Amino acid sequence: MARRTLIGVVTSAKRDKTITVTVTSRETHPLYGKQYTVTRKYTAHDETNEAGEGDKVQIEETRPISKTKSFTLVKVIEKSRGSIKLKAEVSGEAEEEAKEDNK
Repeated sequence: MARRTLIGVVTSAKRDKTITVTVTSRETHPLYGKQYTVTRKYTAHDETNEAGEGDKVQIEETRPISKTKSFTLVKVIEKSRGSIKLKAEVSGEAEEEAKEDNK
C-alpha cells in the first residue's frame, strides 16, 4: 500500500518531537461544482525538533506512533522568514505608534 505524502505549514511546534501541520486543499462540490478550501490538521513526529512554526514541510504516513500521530516529518521544504502577525495585532500596533507620534 502506498504511503500518503502531504505538504503543509507547521502551526505548532511547542511539544517535544511533535509538530502540528495544517494542510490546505481545494475541493469541488460533487453536485454544484463550486470549489472550496478545506483545511485539515495533522500531528507529525519530528525526531530532531528541526521544524519551527511557519515552516513549509513534507510529512509521510506511517504506522501509528501514538493516539493522534500517524505521520512523520520527511523534510523541511522552506524555513519561515519571520513571525506571522494577525491583522488585529498589526492594526493595534499602528494605533499605538500613531498616538506616540501625536504626543
